[in-house]
Amino acid sequence: MKFGIFYEHQLPRPWTQDSEYELFNNSLDQIELADRLGYHYAWEVEHHFLEEYSHSAAPEVFLAAASQRTKQIRLGHGIVQLTTNHPARVAERVSTLDLLSHGRVELGIGEGSSVTELHPFDRRFRDKRAVWEDAVRCLMPMFSEHNWEYHGEFFDFPARNVLPKPRQKPHPPLWVACSQLETIEYAGRCGMGALGFSFVSAEAAQAWVHAYYNAFLKRQDKLADYATNPNIAVVAPFMCCETEEEAIRRSEGSTFFQFALRFYNTHGPVEPNSISLWDEYQAWRSTPEGERAGRARAMIGTPDQLRERLRKFEASNIDQVILLNQAGKNTHEDICASLELFAREVMPEFVEREPEHQAWKAQVLAGEIELAEVDTEAYRLITNQTPSTKVKVLESAGVADTVATMGGFAGS
Repeated sequence: MKFGIFYEHQLPRPWTQDSEYELFNNSLDQIELADRLGYHYAWEVEHHFLEEYSHSAAPEVFLAAASQRTKQIRLGHGIVQLTTNHPARVAERVSTLDLLSHGRVELGIGEGSSVTELHPFDRRFRDKRAVWEDAVRCLMPMFSEHNWEYHGEFFDFPARNVLPKPRQKPHPPLWVACSQLETIEYAGRCGMGALGFSFVSAEAAQAWVHAYYNAFLKRQDKLADYATNPNIAVVAPFMCCETEEEAIRRSEGSTFFQFALRFYNTHGPVEPNSISLWDEYQAWRSTPEGERAGRARAMIGTPDQLRERLRKFEASNIDQVILLNQAGKNTHEDICASLELFAREVMPEFVEREPEHQAWKAQVLAGEIELAEVDTEAYRLITNQTPSTKVKVLESAGVADTVATMGGFAGS
């Protein structure tokens, strides 16, 4: 198993003149530390206009800065919004970052999560999947073709040579956001890596891993000519401390993700500077839903507790766990201490067994191991990123934990 870290660049009010400056530079310090400690990936989202929830509007700039302060860690777009960016500009920026990082880019792509950020770019929420698929068809040949044109439903691109070309050939590894569980199976059909969120149970994890690989192997239907990337990564709120009580206290803002995403999707466009989302969050935490979310632990606890939980992920053959501790008002000092303790006490055991996982995967992809077809209907959840007027009420603490991590990948 491999490990990543995750950045939404959350910044709850109140703000000072230096708040964003400190946030971004602290994050760069954390990624530089993670690189030295042996973490494998650093993922950065893209969101627009979502005050307090995410101040990460230009991930390619942030990741470029990180590329100059690190040597080994992979730099992941988690994700680029293909609904709010022209494909040619995506290809240009991703290729430039790949050159600057000596070929360390991971390309996650997604649709965007709410009308608040889609409508200013003249995109309708109901069209986001169709726009995304059209953008993929337009984008992917740009990385390798020297004379490419495309005429689709949403994008019309005349013959051009999109420059520069990426260091990795034919392009950086391709991932898709999986904010809905069923999108994991869709990612398999598309031949892309699945960027998802933590599962309700070990049984659910195994069911969706089986669904992913069976779709990848038996029902693959790529949107364009691109290199496949069989991988499953899950995001989980994270804080590693010597005692559980300390971990809970230091990760007090972990459920701010869940609340803030739900708030923006429920309220639609919010008048700028009209509310304090952090104050609204404090009130929500005392509601039944907020209390259930607060009881979920995910990857929050002691080294022994996290080791036990990770073994369940490992048994389900998850490729990567992405640790999210830049959340709410979690402090820079606590984030760094957590990364150091986890890298020292927990991570080595699982990294040491990574070759065993890769051997299992090679056998699955070669058809030497056949995974059972599992009915995933019992493990489906409806969330408020689905283009629907109905949102399922999530009753258990485990499910609340799952929803708390959904917003990270800007919706698919």
